Amino acid sequence: MQFLTPCPNAVKLVSFRYLHPPSTSSSSLSASSSRFKMSSDPLPPLPENRIVVGCGGVGLDFLAAVASYPKPDDKIRSTSLRVQGGGNAGNALTCAARLGLNPRIISKIADDPQGKGIREEFEADGVDTSFLVVSKEGNSPFTYVIVDNQMKTRTCIHTPGDPPMIPDDLSESTIFSALDGARILYLDGRLPDTAIIVAQEELNCIYWVLPVQAARKNIPILIDTERQRERIDEFLKLASYAVCSAKFPQASLELLLMVWTEAPSVPSALVSMLLRLPNLRFAIVTLGEDGCIMLERSVNESPELEEIDVDSLLEQMKQRKDDRVAVPTCISSLETRLRAEGIGTVSGRLYIGTAEKIPPSELVDTTGAGDAFIGAVLYALCANMPPEKMLPFAAQVAAAGCRALGARTSLPHRTDPRGIGGFLHVSKDVQKIFEIVFAQAYELPQTSVVIIAHGRRYYH
Repeated sequence: MQFLTPCPNAVKLVSFRYLHPPSTSSSSLSASSSRFKMSSDPLPPLPENRIVVGCGGVGLDFLAAVASYPKPDDKIRSTSLRVQGGGNAGNALTCAARLGLNPRIISKIADDPQGKGIREEFEADGVDTSFLVVSKEGNSPFTYVIVDNQMKTRTCIHTPGDPPMIPDDLSESTIFSALDGARILYLDGRLPDTAIIVAQEELNCIYWVLPVQAARKNIPILIDTERQRERIDEFLKLASYAVCSAKFPQASLELLLMVWTEAPSVPSALVSMLLRLPNLRFAIVTLGEDGCIMLERSVNESPELEEIDVDSLLEQMKQRKDDRVAVPTCISSLETRLRAEGIGTVSGRLYIGTAEKIPPSELVDTTGAGDAFIGAVLYALCANMPPEKMLPFAAQVAAAGCRALGARTSLPHRTDPRGIGGFLHVSKDVQKIFEIVFAQAYELPQTSVVIIAHGRRYYH
């Protein structure tokens, strides 16, 4: 199999090849390959305000890949081993730093070898560790991760840090310094008492500095509602954005829906969240390989908007999905009044974001995929991306993180060929070409397609 590769100069190229069996021919596709010249635009400019503050879990991950998950009393060998930083907030901020933001981490480690490794890795990636609390005694958080190569799953065994972080670990002046000039505050919910104080102080800071720093009066807060955690309702009341995960067992998802919303479905739960949480601008539910669903609140509600059942609208939008397209896409509704039976109505737009179809040979480890998604969302918010661009972008960054062992190993750097420039060009320019090429291939029986775009391969 021969692949066409992009030219090594600055001009962006997309190459594709139709792979026909010997007996297949097509007059309309007489050339076996074609090239499309893309824009030669440089990398997009960095956001003007790139400071993001994150408060939450950090740690050290000991990752062991195995051929298959061991049975009780088994003795097996790993196929590969890696030790690297972890934790929801730690991974998300590392992703944000590699994309070009200036993150600050608020968390707690111990003065032990693991803590030293955690700190050094942050600093190497450009994460500001000035606000890490270091305990002279105890242990830093760490996690054993078993990656099953056969089933493509991972099992985490977590040991919390000791002593745990408490509100008294942060002085008022430290909180103010950490939040100075911040564009957004990110909380993963793992340090509830401390995070609540940080969030509340952030809101207080807004009014204290209003005469001098008016630009800080609306610092938004993004909450990672990965699972039901202590004081999650208090977090959500402060949130401007929420990212919820449905990748955990169904019982967990049902619990979240019942506790937060008392809603029978994901779309109606999103409506309930926006009704119950007036500060919330959007909420996203991530669905793993099935992509994500997002509900965005209307800025100015119009009484003339059409009203439609939110579950019915989602089913209509799913009919527009093209499962032949490997690259992530976004499907959006018009601005409308969305009705959830027995719950109420909210004005806004519903979005479906598809996930990248990663070839099985390239899927290595899904550890931290949700954290990478959030890191990309943080970048997108700082860059004022519309949802139509943000969701495919975040999906591709998350997919990049699944191509190597560990949550951070294959996270893209801004300057890499597979970094932010390539992702943005693919999501904006190449997507239409993908749709055309795959649609043509669909009409040809026993035809396969490989597209190479910015150093990445997409298969049909």
